[in-house]
Amino acid sequence: MIKHTVCFKLKDNSEDECKKAVDILRSMEGNVPLLRSIEAGYDFLHSPRSYDVILQVTLDNREALEEYQNDEYHCSVVKKHMHSVAESSVAIDIEL
Repeated sequence: MIKHTVCFKLKDNSEDECKKAVDILRSMEGNVPLLRSIEAGYDFLHSPRSYDVILQVTLDNREALEEYQNDEYHCSVVKKHMHSVAESSVAIDIEL
C-alpha cells in the first residue's frame, strides 16, 4: 500500500478558500477509482510554520500512484484548481 500526502500553502488561506480546496480534494472520492481511501482537511492554527490544507490518499501500489498522477479527473479538476490557488506545496509518498 502507498500513502500519498500533500500539504498546500494557499495564496488566500481564508476559511472559505480552505474549505473550497478541501471540498475539491474530497471530490475525488467516487471520481478516481484507484483511491482506496482519502482524507483532506485544513489547518485551524495558522502558525507561521503551518500549511493550510492537507490531502492524504491510499493506493494499492507504486503503479497505482503513477496512474493516479495521470488520472483525468485528478488532472483536469483537482490539480487544475489546486495549482491555481496554491502558493506552494510539499509531498511525501511512503509504502505501508
